[in-house]
Amino acid sequence: MNDHGADSAPTETVTVVRNADVVAARQLVRTLAQQAGLSLVHQTKLVTAASELGRNMLLYGHGGVIRVRVTAKDSRTGVWVEFRDEGPGIENVELALTDGWTSGGGMGLGLSGARRLVDEFDLQTGPQGTTVSVIKWNR
Repeated sequence: MNDHGADSAPTETVTVVRNADVVAARQLVRTLAQQAGLSLVHQTKLVTAASELGRNMLLYGHGGVIRVRVTAKDSRTGVWVEFRDEGPGIENVELALTDGWTSGGGMGLGLSGARRLVDEFDLQTGPQGTTVSVIKWNR
Protein backbone atom coordinates (compact mmCIF):
# COMPACT_ATOMS: atom_id res chain seq x y z
CA MET A 1 0.00 0.00 0.00
CA ASN A 2 1.22 3.44 -0.83
CA ASP A 3 1.07 5.57 2.30
CA HIS A 4 0.25 8.66 0.17
CA GLY A 5 1.72 11.98 1.08
CA ALA A 6 4.62 10.54 3.08
CA ASP A 7 6.73 13.61 2.35
CA SER A 8 4.03 16.24 2.86
CA ALA A 9 2.60 15.57 6.30
CA PRO A 10 4.34 14.90 9.60
CA THR A 11 4.04 11.39 10.98
CA GLU A 12 3.11 10.98 14.64
CA THR A 13 4.28 7.84 16.44
CA VAL A 14 2.98 6.00 19.50
CA THR A 15 4.97 3.15 21.03
CA VAL A 16 2.57 0.52 22.34
CA VAL A 17 3.59 -1.55 25.36
CA ARG A 18 0.40 -1.41 27.47
CA ASN A 19 -3.34 -0.78 27.13
CA ALA A 20 -2.98 2.92 27.92
CA ASP A 21 -0.80 3.30 24.82
CA VAL A 22 -3.60 1.90 22.64
CA VAL A 23 -5.91 4.52 24.17
CA ALA A 24 -3.37 7.27 23.40
CA ALA A 25 -3.04 6.05 19.79
CA ARG A 26 -6.82 5.96 19.42
CA GLN A 27 -7.03 9.58 20.63
CA LEU A 28 -4.32 10.62 18.17
CA VAL A 29 -6.15 8.90 15.31
CA ARG A 30 -9.37 10.75 16.24
CA THR A 31 -7.57 14.10 16.38
CA LEU A 32 -5.99 13.62 12.95
CA ALA A 33 -9.28 12.33 11.51
CA GLN A 34 -10.92 15.56 12.68
CA GLN A 35 -8.09 17.60 11.14
CA ALA A 36 -8.52 15.70 7.87
CA GLY A 37 -12.20 16.63 7.82
CA LEU A 38 -13.60 13.10 8.16
CA SER A 39 -17.26 12.99 9.13
CA LEU A 40 -18.14 11.81 12.62
CA VAL A 41 -19.21 8.44 11.20
CA HIS A 42 -15.91 7.98 9.36
CA GLN A 43 -13.93 9.17 12.39
CA THR A 44 -15.70 6.55 14.48
CA LYS A 45 -15.03 3.81 11.93
CA LEU A 46 -11.32 4.66 11.76
CA VAL A 47 -10.96 4.97 15.54
CA THR A 48 -12.71 1.62 16.01
CA ALA A 49 -10.42 -0.04 13.47
CA ALA A 50 -7.36 1.54 15.14
CA SER A 51 -8.52 0.32 18.53
CA GLU A 52 -8.99 -3.25 17.29
CA LEU A 53 -5.69 -3.33 15.42
CA GLY A 54 -3.79 -1.74 18.31
CA ARG A 55 -5.27 -4.22 20.76
CA ASN A 56 -4.36 -7.13 18.46
CA MET A 57 -0.83 -5.76 18.12
CA LEU A 58 -0.49 -5.61 21.90
CA LEU A 59 -1.99 -9.06 22.57
CA TYR A 60 -0.48 -11.08 19.74
CA GLY A 61 2.54 -9.06 18.65
CA HIS A 62 3.64 -8.13 22.19
CA GLY A 63 3.41 -4.42 21.44
CA GLY A 64 4.91 -2.35 18.69
CA VAL A 65 4.65 1.03 17.04
CA ILE A 66 1.67 2.87 15.57
CA ARG A 67 2.38 5.62 13.04
CA VAL A 68 -0.33 8.08 11.96
CA ARG A 69 -0.51 10.94 9.47
CA VAL A 70 -2.97 12.97 7.45
CA THR A 71 -2.54 12.02 3.81
CA ALA A 72 -3.82 13.19 0.43
CA LYS A 73 -4.42 11.66 -2.97
CA ASP A 74 -5.89 13.56 -5.90
CA SER A 75 -8.54 15.80 -4.28
CA ARG A 76 -9.13 13.53 -1.28
CA THR A 77 -7.80 13.84 2.22
CA GLY A 78 -7.61 10.98 4.65
CA VAL A 79 -5.75 9.41 7.52
CA TRP A 80 -3.07 6.72 7.12
CA VAL A 81 -2.32 4.51 10.11
CA GLU A 82 0.35 1.82 10.34
CA PHE A 83 0.59 -0.86 13.05
CA ARG A 84 3.99 -2.59 13.20
CA ASP A 85 5.03 -5.29 15.65
CA GLU A 86 7.89 -7.76 15.95
CA GLY A 87 5.75 -10.68 17.09
CA PRO A 88 5.68 -14.18 15.62
CA GLY A 89 3.49 -13.20 12.66
CA ILE A 90 0.10 -14.54 11.62
CA GLU A 91 0.30 -18.19 10.68
CA ASN A 92 -2.77 -18.29 8.42
CA VAL A 93 -3.77 -14.83 7.14
CA GLU A 94 -6.82 -16.08 5.23
CA LEU A 95 -8.18 -17.75 8.34
CA ALA A 96 -7.31 -14.76 10.54
CA LEU A 97 -9.34 -12.50 8.21
CA THR A 98 -12.41 -14.76 8.48
CA ASP A 99 -15.28 -13.36 10.55
CA GLY A 100 -15.69 -15.26 13.77
CA TRP A 101 -12.26 -16.88 13.84
CA THR A 102 -10.12 -16.12 16.87
CA SER A 103 -6.82 -17.41 18.14
CA GLY A 104 -7.67 -16.10 21.60
CA GLY A 105 -10.82 -15.59 23.60
CA GLY A 106 -12.20 -12.67 21.61
CA MET A 107 -15.16 -12.41 19.26
CA GLY A 108 -13.03 -12.91 16.15
CA LEU A 109 -13.89 -9.54 14.60
CA GLY A 110 -10.57 -7.69 15.03
CA LEU A 111 -8.85 -8.07 11.66
CA SER A 112 -11.91 -8.72 9.52
CA GLY A 113 -13.91 -5.99 11.24
CA ALA A 114 -11.09 -3.48 10.94
CA ARG A 115 -10.74 -4.29 7.23
CA ARG A 116 -14.43 -3.53 6.67
CA LEU A 117 -14.25 -0.22 8.54
CA VAL A 118 -11.51 1.36 6.40
CA ASP A 119 -11.13 2.16 2.71
CA GLU A 120 -7.68 0.63 2.22
CA PHE A 121 -6.20 -2.28 4.17
CA ASP A 122 -2.83 -3.94 3.70
CA LEU A 123 -1.40 -6.73 5.86
CA GLN A 124 2.17 -8.03 5.66
CA THR A 125 3.26 -10.74 8.06
CA GLY A 126 6.08 -13.15 8.70
CA PRO A 127 8.20 -14.57 11.48
CA GLN A 128 9.79 -11.15 12.06
CA GLY A 129 6.43 -9.47 12.75
CA THR A 130 3.28 -8.05 11.26
CA THR A 131 2.53 -4.69 9.67
CA VAL A 132 -1.01 -3.55 8.96
CA SER A 133 -1.56 -0.27 7.10
CA VAL A 134 -4.97 1.32 6.71
CA ILE A 135 -6.40 4.47 5.17
CA LYS A 136 -9.78 6.08 5.71
CA TRP A 137 -10.64 8.73 3.13
CA ASN A 138 -12.73 11.83 3.55
CA ARG A 139 -15.90 11.59 1.47
